[in-house]
Amino acid sequence: MRTYDFSPLYRSAVGFDRLAGLLESAARTSQDAGWPPYNIETTGENAYRIEIAVAGFKADELSIEVKENLLTVSGKKAANDDTTQRTYLHRGLAERDFERRFQLADYVVVTEADLSNGLLTIALKRELPEALKPRRIEIGVGQPALIEGQAA
Repeated sequence: MRTYDFSPLYRSAVGFDRLAGLLESAARTSQDAGWPPYNIETTGENAYRIEIAVAGFKADELSIEVKENLLTVSGKKAANDDTTQRTYLHRGLAERDFERRFQLADYVVVTEADLSNGLLTIALKRELPEALKPRRIEIGVGQPALIEGQAA
C-alpha cells in the first residue's frame, strides 16, 4: 500500500482544512523555492502565528497585505549604498527580494505584525460574525404560544 505525504499542502494554509483550497494554494506557491523559511503555528483555538526568517531586512523594506483571503508578505531590499568596496570570502545571507503568499480561511484577520531579531511575526485570529456563532435557544415551559387568528 502506498502512503502519500500531504504535509507540503499544509505549509501555506492557515485556518482551514479544505482540500480544494489547499491544492490551489500549493500550486500557486510551489514556485517560490522555499525562501525565506517560515513557521506556521496555532497559538489557541482561533489564533495562529506565522514566523518568517527575514534576516537582513529592515521594517521599511517589508510589506504585508491582505486581499481577498490572500496574505502576501514581500521584501524589497534597498540598494546597498556603501561607498567602500566589500570583498566577501563567503556570502551566505540572501539579499534578494521575495514574496510569500498564504491562503487564509474565511474570517481570519491579521491582528498584528512584529519584526524582532530577524523574525517577522504575524499574528492571526479567526473572528466569526455573531450571526455565524452557535447560540442556545431556551425552551419555554407553560402556556403554548397563541397563533394569530385563533381563539384561546
